[in-house]
Amino acid sequence: MRMTRMDWILLPVLLGVLAGVVVGAFLLAGFLGFGVLGLIIGVMAQRIELEKDGATSNDMTTSLYAQQIKAQESMTRAERAERRAENEALLKILFVAKVVSAGLIILGFGFFVLFQL
Repeated sequence: MRMTRMDWILLPVLLGVLAGVVVGAFLLAGFLGFGVLGLIIGVMAQRIELEKDGATSNDMTTSLYAQQIKAQESMTRAERAERRAENEALLKILFVAKVVSAGLIILGFGFFVLFQL
């Protein structure tokens, strides 16, 4: 997955917003804010990974699951390959999110215990 010209243009804006969120979490709750932010990012990444092939929630009906399976079985080989490639690209991005999440959790809760307890 290559970055397009628009991605490169929006990258500084994204980094600025992320830096603002991290600084805001630190100012609001100290190092504990880092840990909580890491937990939120980790839970979101894990949920997205679980639902990459379809809905997994308990409040969905069984007919929805049947429709999803039928749709997947009726796909051509090219559509299956495209879906597999999209899933692989998604998993790469989610891996980065999980690493960032683990870093924030370790940094936040570790420094909280070290400096504020």
